[in-house]
Amino acid sequence: MLQKLKDYVPGNPQVKTIRILLHGPAGAGASFTKKYETHKIVKEKPGTYYPFLFYDVMGLENGIDKGVDEADIVKALKGHVKEGYMFNPASPLEEENEYYVKAPTPSDTVHCLVSAIPADKLPMMNANKNDETNDIFKKMRTIRLAASYMGIPQMVILTKVDSACPLVREDLKKVYWSKYIKKKIEQCSNELGVPVNCILPVKNYHEEIDLDDDMDVLLLRALRQMVDFAEGFKLSQAD
Repeated sequence: MLQKLKDYVPGNPQVKTIRILLHGPAGAGASFTKKYETHKIVKEKPGTYYPFLFYDVMGLENGIDKGVDEADIVKALKGHVKEGYMFNPASPLEEENEYYVKAPTPSDTVHCLVSAIPADKLPMMNANKNDETNDIFKKMRTIRLAASYMGIPQMVILTKVDSACPLVREDLKKVYWSKYIKKKIEQCSNELGVPVNCILPVKNYHEEIDLDDDMDVLLLRALRQMVDFAEGFKLSQAD
């Protein structure tokens, strides 16, 4: 998997770099983002980067005027948001704003939408419909439907699986043996409408100092699927 990623070259000559947008509940990853940020992966040679970019947005939260506005994420999917834009939950990005891109090119648009959902805090799907625990998923469904309308491929990474299941915490290799993690994957699928095979479990790097092969295998598998999805979308756009 690592060698394939190292050798990867975008198949569409019009798009030199694929763009992957990450979103989800606040705290699903390792940081609490406040602005629209780009993350690159450095190659072995200094000053060179892999041809894929990750865009991070402010986390979704329950309630009105809390967390990132889903309208801003939809604008980002279309390429209307410049890097560095500071999210304002009470006021979505307007066309008059200096960070609004009025005429995005194919290189500005997102090629794959990735939802990051923490396995240890995944709300029960049979919660009361008026309960705010369902509000985040309502926002995520709105974003997902917009992406589907644009033809953008989507997937989910189920984060913090070690925190959610004692079996996995003891041995990460058993992540696909865990009935609890399987249940969480099925919950995500039912709530968001994303196929089970597009929901990949991962463990976040948090306190670790050294690299861990078991963690890396799950992360590389997820990254490979993101790149494959984005590549397929870019090629279809070129036709």
